[in-house]
Amino acid sequence: MKVMLVMGASSGIGRAVAELALSEGWQVGLFARRAEILDGIARGTENALALPGDVTDLAAVESAVAALVDRFGRLDVLFNNAGIFTPPGAIDEIAPEDWLRSVSVNLTGMFNAARAAFAQMRVQGGGRIINNGSISATTPREGSVSYTATKHGVTGLTKSLALDGRPLNIAVGQIDIGNARTPLVEALEARMEAEGKAPPASMDVADAARSVLYMAGLPLSANVLFHTIMATQMPFVGRG
Repeated sequence: MKVMLVMGASSGIGRAVAELALSEGWQVGLFARRAEILDGIARGTENALALPGDVTDLAAVESAVAALVDRFGRLDVLFNNAGIFTPPGAIDEIAPEDWLRSVSVNLTGMFNAARAAFAQMRVQGGGRIINNGSISATTPREGSVSYTATKHGVTGLTKSLALDGRPLNIAVGQIDIGNARTPLVEALEARMEAEGKAPPASMDVADAARSVLYMAGLPLSANVLFHTIMATQMPFVGRG
């Protein structure tokens, strides 16, 4: 059985990916801050390992990878998924602490998880890293300067890791997801409705999870460098 580590596994896309992977026979490490939720997901299966921790803490992430390898023997796939969306606004309305919090989770957290996984994959002779970028990695939404900047950073991280991983048999790709129904998107919908705006088109989070599992299941001789999945009706492309 292959082994996957899912960051941000307690809710949203991370939880959907973790539960789908478990249902398809993967051995899965579940990393997030909320231990009680992870324990609930892992309960009743020997293929799941709850790994509570904060993605911004490199030592905690490294310990989680070590515990996962101790339990299952290796790490085949990292789904590098932890992320937050801080309060929206124009740049002069963004609190500096919210900017730093966004960078800490969305970019430094991604770096921490990729660093720990990359080190393990180098030792074992290969593996795959899938970074969760978001459609904001290419096209922003109004009032999203912090989130968008960090997701553009994730794209740079993906490209650099793909290059550095190539001679080590480490395949690195990025999935950009648009409007999967998660708590983040539901909060956006509520805010837009409160402002008298039509909520955005959205899709079932399970559809995004299936895309991640497709990327994860490829042989290391093949790689999806960038993959976009989005709600069909969302206005991502086009000109006025």
